[in-house]
Amino acid sequence: MRAARFYENHDIRIDEIEAPTAGPGDVLIDVAWCGICGTDLHEYLDGPIFVPPAGHPHPISGEEAPVTLGHEMSGTVAALGEGVDDLEVGQKVVVEPYIIREENEGDQNYQLSPDMNFIGLGGGGGGLGEQIAVKRHWVHPVADSVELDEAALIEPLSVAHHAFVRSGAGAGDVAIIGGAGPIGVLTAAVLKAEGLTVIVSELSELRRQKALDAGVADHAFSPREVDVVEKVKELTGGRGADVGFECSSVDVVLDMLLDAVRPAGVIVNVSIWGHEPKVALHKLVMKEIDLRGTIGYSHDHPATIRLVEEGKVDLRPFITGKIGLEHLIDEGFDTLINHNETAVKILVSPTGKGLEE
Repeated sequence: MRAARFYENHDIRIDEIEAPTAGPGDVLIDVAWCGICGTDLHEYLDGPIFVPPAGHPHPISGEEAPVTLGHEMSGTVAALGEGVDDLEVGQKVVVEPYIIREENEGDQNYQLSPDMNFIGLGGGGGGLGEQIAVKRHWVHPVADSVELDEAALIEPLSVAHHAFVRSGAGAGDVAIIGGAGPIGVLTAAVLKAEGLTVIVSELSELRRQKALDAGVADHAFSPREVDVVEKVKELTGGRGADVGFECSSVDVVLDMLLDAVRPAGVIVNVSIWGHEPKVALHKLVMKEIDLRGTIGYSHDHPATIRLVEEGKVDLRPFITGKIGLEHLIDEGFDTLINHNETAVKILVSPTGKGLEE
């Protein structure tokens, strides 16, 4: 089968590799769609980060570069391994793409377990291959009513759902989101579904308008055009937002959130930082702000899938491109690296099926 494999930064190749099989306890999946994640871009530009370098196999997967990429995937069951009897061939599924020791799978915070990594980064195959074999524990069925292209966004939506859970926010609260890239707008989608008022700060006009048109933001401002902090205070009677979400990995955005949230408010850092930010932590001290980290998800997929199945989150507006595997770099990575203001989520079809839509 064909698969996009990471060798080292700026070196991703479309290879012909042996197709996987479903071993005991596994589910073999025909991959329909796989989203390109910011983590994939970081690996391409600066990696290996999550990918175990050649000569240094991962302690759980035992794999090293080259590895098949892709962790935001949807597909249909192609075959069931011995002992798997609660799924059916042809059933729609998504993958919770963790590489975790079996003894940690039932932990409350299994995303924080030692040597945790992700399928499609640390080994285990990947969604940028035509098929993947995954342990049943990490396979989640989705309703037939959910289209497979939208289902490919359930993984990043679960990241957003976990950020919401970490925030402790609830219906009636006001949230300010710094950055309306893929995770920013999906965080907005979860917050709206949970009954919050959502304010977005984003430089890209396309992304601001996408958030408004999709109905996931009540207000969207450009920090180049207005004082976002003043706008937040105007909208909250001078009080400030209850919660902020940092989704940009930009110093001034985090600093803005420290000003925009109310005293004793909460800021959740969702983005992955490639540098050490310079931030006025004195603001955090004087306002007794809680600054919280979040990574991945933990027991979030079932609730996230329900949001989609029940129509509380519509993922279609965030799909801005569909490409074949052969165009992964020139139409996928290049667009998201050099023209990211023009796109939200680009999906890849490893087999080429569905591109005629």
